[in-house]
Amino acid sequence: MTSARPIRTAVLGFGLSGRVFHAPFLACDPAYSLDVVVTRDEERAAQARAAHPKVTVLPDAATVFDRADELDLVVVATPPATHVELTAQALDAGLHVVVDKPFTPTSAQGAALVERARRAGRLLTVFHNRRWDGDFRTLRRLVADGELGQVHTFESRFETWKPHGPRAWKAHTPVSQGGGIVFDLGAHLIDQAVQLFGPVESVWADVAVRTPHSSGVVDDDALVVLKHRNGVRSQLVLSSLAALPGPRFHVLGSSAAYTTWGLDPQEAALRQGALPTDEGFGRVPREQWGVLGVGDDVRRVEPEPGDYGEFYRLLARAVHGEGTVPVDPGDAVAVVELVERVHDAARR
Repeated sequence: MTSARPIRTAVLGFGLSGRVFHAPFLACDPAYSLDVVVTRDEERAAQARAAHPKVTVLPDAATVFDRADELDLVVVATPPATHVELTAQALDAGLHVVVDKPFTPTSAQGAALVERARRAGRLLTVFHNRRWDGDFRTLRRLVADGELGQVHTFESRFETWKPHGPRAWKAHTPVSQGGGIVFDLGAHLIDQAVQLFGPVESVWADVAVRTPHSSGVVDDDALVVLKHRNGVRSQLVLSSLAALPGPRFHVLGSSAAYTTWGLDPQEAALRQGALPTDEGFGRVPREQWGVLGVGDDVRRVEPEPGDYGEFYRLLARAVHGEGTVPVDPGDAVAVVELVERVHDAARR
């Protein structure tokens, strides 16, 4: 990438998303300057100032858009019900935009934002960061290299143990506003499945509210089956009531199978204060490597390191006119459309 001034960036929201998934990568990448954080919460404001002493903390997004000429990029890391309005305002202010997933509560809203960005001549992309999970990167390579033969079944799980239900805005945000586990974690698993095996021709789903403390509007347990156009069946399991989680990936092919356990380590490390520049960041210990083979004839496969920072490296090149955005926003619209189809299938 050619030498250029850092991309001046504002992060809207400093909850888990802004604090853990965005700010550390922006702060550690010399292609960016983290200039502004927006939060009304005094505790989060203090966290932002402590972690990033040079940042300006503002109480609302309107102030950011009033000074848009001092910025290049806005990261929308707020609850999904706010994504449409904030993204539209940022684009209208002449700023490039990263939107956290889920992109928008409806696919029609997402498609309208994509068109708005096109008309404004600004870049728009969506933070489907789990394309850069180490286990997913490894699986993608194994499939591309033909190590499993012809894949016919893809099982993917994202399971946690939260018997007291979701907290904060997730506890009461309905599906109509982008709430629930299918929008939250399902967006990741659906995106990964489509990236691996292409377009989906049919959807089956069972979506439930199981947490006793739930508001009754927030789904927290789901089984989703996608039939891809190429014949692969993706079985996606989502639950916040899994006291013992199953395999993260269990992939069956005509020549071999591949199984992994546990989540990519990047999120846990970032939550504990690690930085993307720390030695060993994103690497999985040998005892947690997945296995590839048939029956008892298996071998451990060293996973590629997880690398969420690649999202922002690719975006910097795109901002400087040297490549495309890391996630095509049209892909994110397609994911939201599939989430809609999941909920429709579950209602039927």
